[in-house]
Amino acid sequence: MSNKQQNILIIGAGLCGSLLALRLGQRGYNVTVYEMRPDLRRTDISAGRSINLAFSDRGNKAMKMVGIEDKVKALCIPMNGRMLHDKEGNTFLSNYSGREHEYINSISRGGLNALLLDEAEKHKNVKIHFNKKCLSVDFEKTTALFQDYNTKDEFIEDADCIIATDGAGSALRQSYFLERKFLFSFSQHWLTHGYKELSILPADDGGYKTYKNALHIWPRGDFMVIALPNLDGSFTVTLFLSYDEGEYNFNNLTTPEIVTEFFEKEFPDTLELMPNLVEDFFENPTAPLGTVKCSPWNYKGNTLLMGDSAHAIVPFYGQGMNASFEDVVEFDTILDKYEGNWETVFSEYDKVRKKDTDAIADLAIDNFHEMKDHVGQAIFQEKRKIEMALEKEFPEDYSSKYSLVTFNEHIGYREAMLRGRAQDKAILNMLSDGVISTDDDIKDILDKVKMETEAILEDDKIAGLH
Repeated sequence: MSNKQQNILIIGAGLCGSLLALRLGQRGYNVTVYEMRPDLRRTDISAGRSINLAFSDRGNKAMKMVGIEDKVKALCIPMNGRMLHDKEGNTFLSNYSGREHEYINSISRGGLNALLLDEAEKHKNVKIHFNKKCLSVDFEKTTALFQDYNTKDEFIEDADCIIATDGAGSALRQSYFLERKFLFSFSQHWLTHGYKELSILPADDGGYKTYKNALHIWPRGDFMVIALPNLDGSFTVTLFLSYDEGEYNFNNLTTPEIVTEFFEKEFPDTLELMPNLVEDFFENPTAPLGTVKCSPWNYKGNTLLMGDSAHAIVPFYGQGMNASFEDVVEFDTILDKYEGNWETVFSEYDKVRKKDTDAIADLAIDNFHEMKDHVGQAIFQEKRKIEMALEKEFPEDYSSKYSLVTFNEHIGYREAMLRGRAQDKAILNMLSDGVISTDDDIKDILDKVKMETEAILEDDKIAGLH
């Protein structure tokens, strides 16, 4: 039997699953995808989940690989930086990079998912079924048990290998965990904060009520609001707030009066943008924010976890989708080397990829604290000013941690994290010790930052931190 006639079963047709189906379809495999939700191209299933996402270079690398970069670009709204809003309603635009060509994009989750499903279904060897929930996976036999949502009938599917891209609540991961057939490590950490989706509707003329090309942030120390633009003139707004700490929290925001009072006090400039605030607040669910890490991601070359099912992260680096798309790129590269031997492909993928997804998970937690609090602090703003100047003056010689993670798709997340953290430490230390200031000669600053960064990286290495 030729390798390409192999049957691959993918569980989950979200962003990662639909991209993987498309890529494996292009490679000539027989691919069957089962998705528990209805087809989002025919019914609206957003249900208070983030309806837009930050799409950047790592994600785009995957779109280039499958040849749909231009189609995806048509769905994107460039965001050049963070627009910070203080309590007085003053705004300050902090660019993401000192290099003009580097920016992130706001993209509709549903729009992108629909495009990937359409592209995957152009291949006769790809079949996608909806309303079919995976109940469990028998990874010894390479079979999966499904239930049809409508008829409630249960049925078993078998395949040469099963790849689960079924998100943070993965059925395959649960089977790995419950069956105890091998040593499987699993951790799930929740933030004390949850999130709620709100919206800024388009202006009466269909335009945008506030600046279109930015990711808007209202940082308030322990909580924040962010907003991303949509193609129709609206913004998707997200409130990140503690469940039970602080004067206002999700547990005590129980009446329209308290919600309005909270926004009047903390985010007064949002009220005129959001006359629909109270309605959205009580209609949309409050959802938790968690990080999932587990290992190994594969079992004997017949089953594999990919995307959020292997490494769900909190959304504060805008890298969740990009990391899952990069999973498919990395997997494809390994397939080029070892195609025909699934056991080697799966274990090699696990070995190469896990250190990077662990790193982006940790970076996303860091960025949570940075966005809700540090962005408002003077020393942090000085650091950003210096980094912007360095990127502008020396585009080849300096990239901030944010740029390393977001715009340098040729280096792994782990390398970006180690170097980026060392740079942050170097600049903040030298600023607080008065060794550098924003008025110094920029070349001078670059030399000092580079020297101090290398010294910190060396110390970390000796201390066994990487």
